[in-house]
Amino acid sequence: MWGLTKGVDVDFEKIDANLQQWQQGDYVIGDEHSFSHRFDPEFPLTDFSKKVSKKPRVNIVESAVKGFVVVTQTCDIVRSCSERPFVEVMPLVEVPQEQLNEIQRCRRPRYAFIPGAGEYCLVADLDRVMTLEKSVITRWDRKRGCLSDQDIRELGKALARKRMRFAFPDDFINLVAQLTDQFKKKHNKNSTEGAALRALCEIRVQALPSWDAPDVEIMFWFIRDEEQLDFQGTGWNEQMTKWLNLVPKSDRFKSVNGQVITFEDITAKEYIQSDPLDLDHLSS
Repeated sequence: MWGLTKGVDVDFEKIDANLQQWQQGDYVIGDEHSFSHRFDPEFPLTDFSKKVSKKPRVNIVESAVKGFVVVTQTCDIVRSCSERPFVEVMPLVEVPQEQLNEIQRCRRPRYAFIPGAGEYCLVADLDRVMTLEKSVITRWDRKRGCLSDQDIRELGKALARKRMRFAFPDDFINLVAQLTDQFKKKHNKNSTEGAALRALCEIRVQALPSWDAPDVEIMFWFIRDEEQLDFQGTGWNEQMTKWLNLVPKSDRFKSVNGQVITFEDITAKEYIQSDPLDLDHLSS
């Protein structure tokens, strides 16, 4: 489809051999990397584009980044560059440690956690993607981003979730404003509530019978990591009750209920009929 390079000697076999080492999630860091994007000179939106918007005939800007992560699926990376010459990369950005913990828990879907880059507090910025020819990455000092099969699965879920996440109704976003503010304030605190929040793998919410019904029952599923924190007695129920008290029933939301469970406890039907509650999507 793309055709082979003419008039230039390209060692396709050497490039293909190098590509066999790469997999989705591998990354590179360094001072020499930059992200390119096109902009409208009459309406520049970023600081980078504003700096060059007055230059004639310039509508592409480069901005320095910490590095890149390759997000093309591994099976497509290793295919011959003569047939599939492109890969997609996303820039790595530095975030505070507390945000890194939230991103690792999939609560900020603008970003994706890259385990190998976690020690540098670098994550993938999913709002930006750039296409490169495969020969470019073969010159990079590759670092392994996903250290296990589960890491690869989690990265794939993060990439898919960015495009597939559910758009909650505005009145629900207003309804849970106090709850999400509480999560943000307490998540990294050295307290029982902070420890409980960090022990949650996911927070999912379901609307019964549906989100557009005139009368809606809300169900929260607080899915905890069974290997991390196990309160004695009614500890989890006390935490859940405290959280649910921040979501008072009002208008068409006639009831608000919840349950603290593990992945083994939630049914497949309950999981697929609910949606993840994330901090990015619920932030103003």
